[in-house]
Amino acid sequence: MALAESVENGSPRGATDVPSDAPGGGETLAHAVEGLLMAGVGVTATAISETDSATDLTLIQWRVLVLVTQADSVRVGELAGRLGTTVPSASRLVRRMEDNRLVTATRDETDRRATIVRPTSLGQRVFDAVIGRRRELIASALQDEAVTETEPSVAVIVEVARALSRYA
Repeated sequence: MALAESVENGSPRGATDVPSDAPGGGETLAHAVEGLLMAGVGVTATAISETDSATDLTLIQWRVLVLVTQADSVRVGELAGRLGTTVPSASRLVRRMEDNRLVTATRDETDRRATIVRPTSLGQRVFDAVIGRRRELIASALQDEAVTETEPSVAVIVEVARALSRYA
């Protein structure tokens, strides 16, 4: 049964369930990636909650912090598009993050209608601390499960990350 059919029938399949229509009865790459991404959200939420400087950070605020930290600056309009929200909603979110000293918002000197959002030094430190804690959690989980790192498995994960980078 396809995922859309299972949802229509009121019995959505979980990310870790093995689809019956998968080759050899095994999990498809898409389902495995979905399970990995769902676990990744959990790891990120745990890292945020266990990082002293980030305990009040919501996942959507984390997403903003990731976007502005990776790009060094982002316009509010672009941020709204990347978050799938409206410019007024993104502006309110940025103001809350400014109140928490995680980002700064300034008028774009080349286009006075636009607002540029940048991470503050505190925002950068929070970002680095959460990433560090997340890496520790991942390493611990892999060690606990005795997951062996092989060149082909790393290559597949890199390719999946590259394919999904359009959403980053």
